[in-house]
Order: sequence, then C-alpha cells, then structure tokens
Amino acid sequence: MNGRLSSQLEFIREVDRLKTIFRQTYLMDASRRENDAEHSWHITLMAWLLEEHAAQGRVDILRVMKMLLIHDLVEIDAGDTFAYDIKGQEGKFDREREAATRIFGLLPAEQSGELMELWLEFEQGETPEARYAAAMDRIQPLLHNYFTQGKAWRKHGVTLGRVQGRIRFLEADLPEVHSLVTELLEDAVEKGYLLP
Repeated sequence: MNGRLSSQLEFIREVDRLKTIFRQTYLMDASRRENDAEHSWHITLMAWLLEEHAAQGRVDILRVMKMLLIHDLVEIDAGDTFAYDIKGQEGKFDREREAATRIFGLLPAEQSGELMELWLEFEQGETPEARYAAAMDRIQPLLHNYFTQGKAWRKHGVTLGRVQGRIRFLEADLPEVHSLVTELLEDAVEKGYLLP
C-alpha cells in the first residue's frame, strides 16, 4: 500500500474513536446520551436542510458541512467539554488545538492543512460559513433538550439566560430560526424543562 493511502486509512481508523465520545445531550427519545459522531452527522444534515434560512444569503454549504464533520474530532483526545461547564472551558482551545495537530497530522500534509484550516475557521467564528456552522452546533442540542423535556438542562441546572447567551447571535444570522427557538425556550420554561 502506498504511503499516502496508508496515512489516510490510519486517519479513518483513528476517527472511528469519535463514536466512543459521549456528550451530555440525550437522543431525542431520551434513551441514552448521544455520541460525537451522531452529533456531527445530525448537525451536518441540519445545515444542509436549513441553508435557505441563513440571513447572510447563500453560504458555501460544502465548506460548512466539512467544518461540521470535523469540528469535534479533537474531542477524541481532548474529551467533550459541556457547553455550560465554566471550569471545563478554561484552556479548552489549547487542549483542542493540540489534539487537532495530532489527529489531523495523521493525514498527508495538504489534507492535514485543510482540516486544520477548517477547524480554526470554525473555532474563530468570523466567516459566514463558520457562524452558520456554529448556529447548527447551538440549535441541535437545544432541540434535543426540548424534545427530551429538558433532560440534560435539568440534570445540570441550566437556566434560560445561559441558553439565550449561547444562541443570541442567531437573531442576526438566522432570524427565522431564532424566532422559533425562542418560542421553544419560552415553552420549555413554562413546562419546567428549563430553569427561568
């Protein structure tokens, strides 16, 4: 087997480990916590389906989908940091950058460089594609929490204000979607799924 193909297969083997990283978010049937691979697939599909709602006009959806497919690969080494874990957020970027360097470094140089570029773009959140990708990453767990009657929110004592803080940017980037999730959050508070 040639060296390039061997490197690519080693990367493919390594990223299979993403299926073993479990998040705090539960599947919508509340039967168990979802893993990172399921999360990445779900938000990538969401991004494609909801593309028409992006306020900034058309985004490069293929670039967005690539970002979403690789954005959590770093959690193979760095672990999943719960969005509302203030202490866990300390040093998160450095931990994840180190993981990105190792994991993406398994690939041939130009592919490794492309993945690192996409990951950094997602993390910096400055391009329309990165902001749209981040929107999907915020909306998906919100939907999971709503449809599981706030299972993870209640478990961790998450408040409405904290969730609103994470999705505030949606108002400018996806106003129609922001309006819908705002209604869901109000309903979640009313039903006791989310602390006021």
